[in-house]
Amino acid sequence: MFIVFLNFSENKGNAGQYMAGHKEWIKRGFEDGVFLLAGSLQPNLGGAIVAYNISLPDLQRRVNDDPFVAGKVVDAEINEITPSRADERLQFLFDGAGR
Repeated sequence: MFIVFLNFSENKGNAGQYMAGHKEWIKRGFEDGVFLLAGSLQPNLGGAIVAYNISLPDLQRRVNDDPFVAGKVVDAEINEITPSRADERLQFLFDGAGR
């Protein structure tokens, strides 16, 4: 499981020209069953995504395809988490399919 931080860069002002593509990229991540959660970092620092059921190399390629990353609107940081304990509602994270 991974947490991807998309921290705004000095090119934050260019976000508008990439927004439609970025939203489509997020939509595909959910449709592909890779993204579990996506949202904004507060206060207006960028965004974050929880990704699951993907390898680190595949996730890196996917993140590089984000128009915000390609357009240097954000700097991406990928952090891997190996879950050791979770609420029972998140038990699926331990089913062995997380990578």
